[in-house]
Amino acid sequence: MTQYDFEGRTAVITGGAQGIGLAVAQRLLAGGARVSLWDADAAALAAQASVPVHRVQADITDPAQVEAALHDTEAHCGPVALLVHSAGIAGANAPVVDYPTAEWLRVLDVNLNGAFHVNRAVVAGMIRRNYGRIVNIASIAGKEGNPNAAAYSASKAGVIALTKSLGKETAQFNIAVNAITPAAARTRIFEQMSQQHIDYMLSKIPRGRFVEVDEIAAMVAWLLTAENSFTTGAVFDLSGGRATY
Repeated sequence: MTQYDFEGRTAVITGGAQGIGLAVAQRLLAGGARVSLWDADAAALAAQASVPVHRVQADITDPAQVEAALHDTEAHCGPVALLVHSAGIAGANAPVVDYPTAEWLRVLDVNLNGAFHVNRAVVAGMIRRNYGRIVNIASIAGKEGNPNAAAYSASKAGVIALTKSLGKETAQFNIAVNAITPAAARTRIFEQMSQQHIDYMLSKIPRGRFVEVDEIAAMVAWLLTAENSFTTGAVFDLSGGRATY
């Protein structure tokens, strides 16, 4: 495992109590970072009691809770220099013509509005301090649009566009804002999907397998380093060959 130097840096990882977020946390801890896990799932946070991190239960759809989580994190860990926004939900699988309006709004609220609230809150301090690294976890679905997953696909496309806009706005402040677009990883998010949809996603990956969370964490870790000093507003592919652009 390549190890990077994050000594003295404080990192926030949303959705950090499991899956991709937790894998990233372990990489950053190995590099000496102070890590704060933000997650809506109190039980998942409690299950990581043996991991030497700060923990905050927060609903990212509520801007007040996001601001409170940031205040609590900085009080315990210091100014936030690194952000990995990993929190998100899959939502129901159904064609657009049958997609429930309430479910559409729920998915967009968590995946896109939540990304906005978190990025907006954390980047303000990065601008004041003239340094920051942000990685937003999008999805190959945001580039290609998966059938029977329009809400998820649209929300992740929005995360990509948010990343590009914020990267341009903050480029002069030594802040790098990038997104990654992984293929599906076998995490608890699969519990929200139909088997038919899981099979569809696998069939589209030329590698013939799902991405491992450690593979995602490896790319994220480099994007968070001080060495990533030029690339911003970019989208990095982890689709196993599926993406064509």
